[in-house]
Amino acid sequence: MTIHKEGYTTIAVSLLFIFIVNAIIDYRFTDVVWLRWSIYIFSIALFLIVLQFFRNPGRSFMSGNDLVICPADGKVVVIEETEETEYFKDKRLQVSIFMSPVNVHINRNPISGVVKFFKYHPGKYLAAWNPKSSTENERTTVVVEHENGTPILFRQIAGALARRIVWYLKEGDVVEQTKEFGFIKFGSRVDIFLPLGTKINLELNQVVKGGITVLAELA
Repeated sequence: MTIHKEGYTTIAVSLLFIFIVNAIIDYRFTDVVWLRWSIYIFSIALFLIVLQFFRNPGRSFMSGNDLVICPADGKVVVIEETEETEYFKDKRLQVSIFMSPVNVHINRNPISGVVKFFKYHPGKYLAAWNPKSSTENERTTVVVEHENGTPILFRQIAGALARRIVWYLKEGDVVEQTKEFGFIKFGSRVDIFLPLGTKINLELNQVVKGGITVLAELA
């Protein structure tokens, strides 16, 4: 397991904060043993939490030309037919994956293809499981067209704790299935919009892994 590059700055700042707090406690409360040990334990716990959030575990990825692979780790919170109003402006099958702070937060391309559309939207920070988060929160919208002509739309959506969405693609890019397309820091959600009639291989509340779990099969 390695640490993702998006975590380097946050980890460095966390270490600096921990060092300063511990130095102050050691200097000013030398005789208060219980307080010093409480801060030591808190510091270790904080560092481990930050470290695990930015972990990048080694994985053997799933692939398949007619498969849609889960773009993120997390739990399936939505599987429904809905109106997609930004790009398609028609009915689509929506699958949403909620990423808690303990999940790996790397986002991966669900299919291979060409990026036909990309847009970043500033917005609110509602809880990621709130239905309004799809249209009101800070988010990105990406449309990748499969080689068979099928377009798939997916969104990175910031959550209540997330304060930074990172993306690595732009319109015109040729992307490869399961390769990284972005990262969301501290709790978030990814929505995927598929053509009606697409065979969905997931169930509500199912726990999935990005780059491994098969989300759907293209017609």
